[in-house]
Amino acid sequence: MTAAQAPATLDPAQLRQWVAELPRPPVARAAAGALDITLAATEWRLHPQLPPTRMWTYNGSFPGPTIETRSGEALTIRWHNRLPARHFLPVDTSLPGAAPGLPAVRAVAHVHGARVPAASDGYPEHWSVAGETQAFHYPNRQAAATLYYHDHAMGLGRLNIYAGLNGMFLIRDEAEAALGLPADDTEMPLLLCDRWLDPRGQLFYPVSGIAGHPWVPEVEGNCLLVNGALWPRWRVEARAYRLRLCNGANTRILRLGMSGGLRLHVVGTGQGLLPHSVEVSELTLAPGERADVVVDFRPVAGEKVYFSDAGRPMMRVEVAPATSRTASWQPAKLAAPLPALPTPLRTRRLTLNEYDDQHGAMAMMLLDGKRWDDAVSEAPRLGDSEVWELVNLTGDTHPIHLHEVRFRILDRRPFDAEQYLLDKTMRYTAEARPPSAEEDGWKDTARCYAGEVTRIGIHFEGYPGRYVWHCHLLEHADNAMMRPYEIRAAKA
Repeated sequence: MTAAQAPATLDPAQLRQWVAELPRPPVARAAAGALDITLAATEWRLHPQLPPTRMWTYNGSFPGPTIETRSGEALTIRWHNRLPARHFLPVDTSLPGAAPGLPAVRAVAHVHGARVPAASDGYPEHWSVAGETQAFHYPNRQAAATLYYHDHAMGLGRLNIYAGLNGMFLIRDEAEAALGLPADDTEMPLLLCDRWLDPRGQLFYPVSGIAGHPWVPEVEGNCLLVNGALWPRWRVEARAYRLRLCNGANTRILRLGMSGGLRLHVVGTGQGLLPHSVEVSELTLAPGERADVVVDFRPVAGEKVYFSDAGRPMMRVEVAPATSRTASWQPAKLAAPLPALPTPLRTRRLTLNEYDDQHGAMAMMLLDGKRWDDAVSEAPRLGDSEVWELVNLTGDTHPIHLHEVRFRILDRRPFDAEQYLLDKTMRYTAEARPPSAEEDGWKDTARCYAGEVTRIGIHFEGYPGRYVWHCHLLEHADNAMMRPYEIRAAKA
């Protein structure tokens, strides 16, 4: 973001640090199998020294309430759209699905990682407007997992999420409960994101300066928020805590760690538990990725440590002295070994592309060189298994998310992108490497690094219907790095 785009933004370093308590998002549970969530404008205080910030939220909180469900217990959520008629962030009507004449404010909720019928998935074109209600059905026929819900309206998703429309969605089951992982007060959902604020503490979203096309290819704000708080402090006991981590940023890839020599014990990916915990000093999460992590604070009893992104503190953790309540926690076997993927019926090679305008500025991104409204080209049948080779021809890391299904990362391999662009010859430049141990489980979002082929193995289970796959850098997804795909009914 240039100075011309943001002549005056808030410097968060001028605010007092570690004075606000870390918020715990409210919990929403179903009553008689149903839940009501309202989308509305509200004001949210991001820091004690700032005035309330105008935001759009689910049920009046930022992040939205943590929706807690149980595996196998169906849930209907009634999403009540009570948003204003006008957007307060810069709408770009030149983007796909955002043409002039459409309502300026549109919204549709997507539960990221949920296995749901297509009509309840939050298809980007199935939006609602103010005054409407959408009732979506979530069967929850999947194992315990850390999911994430957010807006997914075509051409507006990046703005609606930036405005505050996101929250966490936890599925629990008996197998998970039997493991004795930290629970109740020692379990904390942490939704992490960044924002730009103006000097009055209001949301600022940068624009390109191009008349009629304000879209920008990335937005990384200088205010790092933890559960909607800037510079919070979290007071904990000297014991183990379970952190449900979610990267809710538009663009920023987080590299998370704890000071004081503390290690992160990764016990699960976004799609459920790993077979064994994996100990790391730093954990990478791209937008849309989640991780289930245990941190044992006993070694730093009575001290203050910092939760950081790439070494930059986001939150101070104040650890109480050890007491008789201090409980031990040891990494343990968590789940059954992951089964081998079925033999794939086909392999698809799909490119990640970017295109510049006549001035050399980024104009758009595409998947496999196709636009949103091109004919569906990926149409597996229910029960099929496939390997997708995601060929990254760009200079960015793209977190690729598939709706409806889970998958395994098979490997990543560098290749000569210039040669491929010249004549589509695939010339690998090094051996393939397996996924890192902490991401070697069921996933729904995979980081595809620049100049590499990322192979994922997918088993198409769940429900037939039309879904989408897209880059989860939200500015990319809106222009136009998102494609529909079809899961066809199984053969009779």
